[in-house]
Amino acid sequence: MKSNTLTTITLCTLMVIGCASCGRTTTSVCDNGMPLLHVSGEYVLTETGDTFYIQGVNLGCWLNPEGYMLMMPGKESNSPRLLNDLFSQLVGPDETAAFWETFKDRYITEDDIRFIASTRANTVRLPFHYALLTDDDYLGRTTREGFARLDSAIAWCKRYGLYVVLDMHDCPSGQTGDNIDDSYGYPYLFLSEKSQAQFCSLWRQIAARYENENTVLGYEMMNEPIAHYFQQDLDTLNSLLEPLYVRCIDSIRSVDKRHIILPGGAQWNGTFRGVFTGQMQDDNLLYACHRYGHPADESGILDFLQFRDSLHVAMCMTETGQRPHEWLREQAAMLHCNHIGLLWWPYKKLCGGCWMQAGVPDDWEVIRQFAAADRHTYAAIQANRPDIRAARHAMQAYLDSICFANCHPDTAYIEAFAK
Repeated sequence: MKSNTLTTITLCTLMVIGCASCGRTTTSVCDNGMPLLHVSGEYVLTETGDTFYIQGVNLGCWLNPEGYMLMMPGKESNSPRLLNDLFSQLVGPDETAAFWETFKDRYITEDDIRFIASTRANTVRLPFHYALLTDDDYLGRTTREGFARLDSAIAWCKRYGLYVVLDMHDCPSGQTGDNIDDSYGYPYLFLSEKSQAQFCSLWRQIAARYENENTVLGYEMMNEPIAHYFQQDLDTLNSLLEPLYVRCIDSIRSVDKRHIILPGGAQWNGTFRGVFTGQMQDDNLLYACHRYGHPADESGILDFLQFRDSLHVAMCMTETGQRPHEWLREQAAMLHCNHIGLLWWPYKKLCGGCWMQAGVPDDWEVIRQFAAADRHTYAAIQANRPDIRAARHAMQAYLDSICFANCHPDTAYIEAFAK
């Protein structure tokens, strides 16, 4: 389903994107012979030395469901683990496991990737949960399926000329301490040697698998480490971030010396100065920044610009968005003029503020009301649980709503990034 107002690009051609106010021109190659990208100073370059400007979207929620994207109220069902508990309380663990399998089969498909490639996007960011690459119990499945999912997504993107940023959104023990990392409310990754070893081992496995795959733009080691809540421990936690990055980079470079690596700043990918002290001695790093709710002009990212310019490093805004269309356009133009790449968050969800909106399912309020109800005791679950048949119907309707053919693009949101 494509809007007539979208600008369709022809695959296997060169797309030249200019920013007249800056006098810069960037080239992106959209064919199956995609060049390996690398960082030089403040720029991402192709193998022939052309500047490559990253622009595209995040495939959030697919391999790490977030409750707000399913319109779940409050904090009681806003992470993969808590969502799984919610649905298991509604229909039981076996039906819930089957629900998640269908969810993963439908949420992002080749049709979605084809659609993204029909815009001026040249890159997608693919968030994933570490447990998909292990035999840990994750959404009712205890056999690893992550590489099969990643392989499929990368193959689709290669077919349609899109680069892929692989983003470990949920790390062992949790790197953020909030719902987005599926943790237990604290960034325990930084306190656990076992989890750090697993984290580095998993990235070594990923890098070994995709060492020769040029479609992979790079490896974003972890998403939004160390939330701001932990004021008493913040300096200590921040001081542990760069050494863990160094260790992870060493693991990746032991098998892959070619691909870009993306370290993100502390406090939601927002703090760089004082966190990075020069321990990461690698010349192919692209620093990943995030920011929401800030002014769309340069004042909103002044700290990012100062960090970048002081060290002459490259940066990419791997998450931002979910704001009014005019703000999106101003933000995109400002980032482009400062050669900071842009990946909108997110591609698809139930509520607005995304590229592709799924319709609210029939009877979805049945699920939302139970999610908001008291579920802290078995008696409360039993008292508040709706009829199982009604819950099944609503969950099936949701699975139908997320199919590509049943979703609707927000054309203005999509076109906001295109320059």
